[in-house]
Amino acid sequence: MPAKAKDIVIIGGGVMGGSAAYYLTAADPTLRVTVVEKDPTYEFSSSTLSMANIRIQFSLKENIQISQYAFQVLDRFGPEMAVEGEEPDIAFRREGNLFVYDSTGRDQAQSDLKLQQSLGCRTEWWQPDKIVEAFPLYQMDGLDGGVYGPDDGHLDAYAVVMGYKAKARAQGAEFVKGEAVKIETEGKTATGVILASGERIPAGAVVNCAGAWAAAIARTAGAELPVDPTKRQIFAIDTAVKPQTALPLTILPSGLYFRTETGGLILIGWSLPDDPVGIDFSWDRDRFMEVVWPTLAEFVPAFDTAKLVRGWAGLYAVNTLDGNAILGRWPELSGLYLANGFSGHGLQQAPAVGRYLTELILGREHALDLSIFNPTRILEGRPIAEAGIV
Repeated sequence: MPAKAKDIVIIGGGVMGGSAAYYLTAADPTLRVTVVEKDPTYEFSSSTLSMANIRIQFSLKENIQISQYAFQVLDRFGPEMAVEGEEPDIAFRREGNLFVYDSTGRDQAQSDLKLQQSLGCRTEWWQPDKIVEAFPLYQMDGLDGGVYGPDDGHLDAYAVVMGYKAKARAQGAEFVKGEAVKIETEGKTATGVILASGERIPAGAVVNCAGAWAAAIARTAGAELPVDPTKRQIFAIDTAVKPQTALPLTILPSGLYFRTETGGLILIGWSLPDDPVGIDFSWDRDRFMEVVWPTLAEFVPAFDTAKLVRGWAGLYAVNTLDGNAILGRWPELSGLYLANGFSGHGLQQAPAVGRYLTELILGREHALDLSIFNPTRILEGRPIAEAGIV
């Protein structure tokens, strides 16, 4: 059966694919949207394996605006994603983000802060004494202060993914269990997707939302993307000394980050240069004991006595060119749209990305101009200028 212009196939049914399906079916109920997902339990979903952090603290204007829209969406997510009166509970907790800086990062941080505040963000600079007053367990010796964002926080990522999926299905989207192994092309046009089963799904437009698997499937259509599936590990510890209040996601100058979790636990992560590239979900207890814990205990001495409860690994789809989204139509192939390379920011950027893709595919005016992320820059080797927080 030949594809019609209104046939759209989305590769990947995680938060990005679900968001795209939701916005497309909401914008035009006559569209026939098919979402192909090989892991419908989302056991290996990058979003559900993450710390599920949502923040407004970025150094690029468009990334800040994307998060501002995400905040609006998440605040009303339950009612808007309700299906037959049942609302998803995403447990959005605005417990803040605190980026801590030493002298090498202070000037850039304050420059980024001015940009955030000019866009209406409630971020503010905290001196070391204010940080210690708010969070007495922290050791700020040798550190210059930090930027605190009270509107930032974390949520139930699985609930967000399933909320988008349920609403998109209620609006007519079809979710198919299967593995997309090839983007079919004819001349300079994407014409559909072939599954591992041999089934062909024709399409007038193909949207690559494959996350950590994005580069592999794009390559079948001749598109080379600088996106590496990179392992990131998270550890959960039970500390002997408990914080008196919830700790914000706190990011140290080294890049180590942590926050409180329900059940009295502390979640910790640290993206390091030697994180392995490839599809690998194993986690390393020794890495925590020998590298992560000693660094954490320097900043929070009270955490030197703790029990490692569990750990897990997920994948970042790392854009090795500039760490920012690859978003829009692939310039060398009509009908192929990309939403890839979010480098750990995908969960919070999904609402704006789904809306933008819909506007792009349907030829509608953009509520937020995200053309800075156009895939043309990949072909030109032209990274987006980004400084400070990434």
